[in-house]
Amino acid sequence: MAFFDLNNLKDKVNDMDIKGKVTNLANSGVAQSKKLAEIATLKTDNMAEEDIIRRSYVELGKIYYNEMNAIATGDLAVCCEKITAAKAAIETNNTRLEEMKNRADVEDEVEITEEDIVDEDTDDDDIIVETKE
Repeated sequence: MAFFDLNNLKDKVNDMDIKGKVTNLANSGVAQSKKLAEIATLKTDNMAEEDIIRRSYVELGKIYYNEMNAIATGDLAVCCEKITAAKAAIETNNTRLEEMKNRADVEDEVEITEEDIVDEDTDDDDIIVETKE
């Protein structure tokens, strides 16, 4: 009986080598996942910061328009004029929408008279239907 079984020793070494490779591969995958998670977190944080900047620019523009509209010059005056014109257009559109709503309410109140009701004795031959070709 041999003290060393060479084949058994080779199998154990091969098993240890494979286990090491699998462990390294798993550790590498975990590290890559952590890196990707950190990248995603940083990109999300950047998007949140960019949103803060965008909102601040909007707020700054509103403050400037409200306080400096009357005395703005150059490019700033052009921007202020665009805002003023857009506000006027919105007001005009809202007025027209209100008028349309009021007309619709009046039209809904129209009563149906006997003249509006079609007699049941009407022949279908009397009805003309136009079709578009």
